[in-house]
Amino acid sequence: MRRYLFPLILGIVGCAILVQLGLWQLDRRDWKEGLIADIEAGINASPVPLPAEIAPDMKYLPVTVSGTTSGAEIDVLSHTREQGAGYQIISRFITDDGRAILLDRGFVPQELRRVERPPVRLEVTGNLHWPQDASSSTPAPNLDENIWFARDVDAMAAQLGTEPVLVVASFIRGDNQGAEPIPVAVEGIPNNHFAYALQWFLIAATWAVMTLALIWRIRQRQY
Repeated sequence: MRRYLFPLILGIVGCAILVQLGLWQLDRRDWKEGLIADIEAGINASPVPLPAEIAPDMKYLPVTVSGTTSGAEIDVLSHTREQGAGYQIISRFITDDGRAILLDRGFVPQELRRVERPPVRLEVTGNLHWPQDASSSTPAPNLDENIWFARDVDAMAAQLGTEPVLVVASFIRGDNQGAEPIPVAVEGIPNNHFAYALQWFLIAATWAVMTLALIWRIRQRQY
């Protein structure tokens, strides 16, 4: 019986730890689902005029702005399921009270990228956003071709001479010059905790099988 004691204890303790990690991930999933629900409620709340003072903790705040595009823009490489590859158009936007901000007007397919988009008056409903599109492998912008590979609010604001404020349009009244708004949505917020929990439970099951196999081998050596 002593031969079985150590592998049995190791198996029980290991399985307990792995199962606990899986249960912790399920708790994290519930927390993340609640957080996403709160964000979605915030995204869909009634819009307010653009605040005078803006901070990153206002992310997703629904706002309304009206003003005129300046004609200056940044083209961010993007794609949609329906139209394939294209660009998101980030315009320099001058509000009616004279503020220069960034306006994500939406998506255009590749063939419309070089279409002229002169200054135009727009009334916009959208959300404040500080997207984190870039990763360690994201290339630097090709400034010669005006092609960016991720939205970086600070860098785009410096390039276009605006406040570091981005409004992602959900609805535009006026001539949006071929761009189709892509509203902020919770679909892009990752919630992989169930998959992580499943992995821990599978590892726990594997650990249990290996423990039983070890005990069986010890038993076989006795004969």
